[in-house]
Amino acid sequence: MGVRPVGVSLGSLSKFFPQHEIEAILRASGRDGQRRRKLPGLDLMYYVIALGLHASEGCRSVLRRVLLDRQARKAEEIEQLCTDSAITQGRSRLGWQPLRALYELVVRPIATRSSIGAWYRRWRLVTLDGSTLDVADTKRNERAFGRPGSVRGKSGFPQLRFVTLLENGTHVLFGAELGRYDTGEVTLAKKVVTRLPADSLCLADRSFFGYSLWNAALKSGAALLWRVRADLILPKLKRLSDGSYLTKIYPSPRARARDRDGVLARLITYRLGNGRQEYRLLCSIMDPRKAPAIQLANLYGRR
Repeated sequence: MGVRPVGVSLGSLSKFFPQHEIEAILRASGRDGQRRRKLPGLDLMYYVIALGLHASEGCRSVLRRVLLDRQARKAEEIEQLCTDSAITQGRSRLGWQPLRALYELVVRPIATRSSIGAWYRRWRLVTLDGSTLDVADTKRNERAFGRPGSVRGKSGFPQLRFVTLLENGTHVLFGAELGRYDTGEVTLAKKVVTRLPADSLCLADRSFFGYSLWNAALKSGAALLWRVRADLILPKLKRLSDGSYLTKIYPSPRARARDRDGVLARLITYRLGNGRQEYRLLCSIMDPRKAPAIQLANLYGRR
């Protein structure tokens, strides 16, 4: 899911990640340094950001790019700094706290009205999704994140699990939460959905749906379009003009039997081609004139 940010290059890093904001974060986290270092925290922060822009290059090559772009040193000095030991020591000093603080401060939806695929009518399209990432094969990472099993014992690398919001038109990943490999995606999603923009339409697959998470996401002000399991009991209370239905979701079978704590939603059902499998979507937009069922079904299929 990692995608190069739209319009970002080394030359424009200071535009998207202003130097004064990074310096403030370094001071707040105590990573600005008490003495002048050959690789100060500011250069290291830009270096870590640049790693994402040049993922196919080696670490030393990326650091060389950053230092040359910043024009802070002579070419001979840059070559002396671009060593494995200098990078390792610098990253160890920097730690992860300033990077998380910068992510939370800077990374947010960036689509404009002219961004292709970023909008449906008045709503900004956002997808809730999760995955795993390999991390360096060290004992500390294995203790921190865990290592998935495999057919022949253990996997080659420890892994972390993450859940994030993805702005569909730009592929910007924002509001992400990280956890151990054995952490459930719904557990991480409880924090992520609180960061949904109020102007968004959030799409999610059936693994995320649940009464509590649905209601937590609604509190953000966002509209929701989530797929639900085929065995979820959803009463069809009223057929709407576009063929969708009003329904209710409940926290438990007992609550449903007593019609207590029900939350009104809109049920959209459809099949693809001549397929026998029925797809079911829950939507929080109740008026079919604002969002017709056929458009929402097509929209979900292209998420």
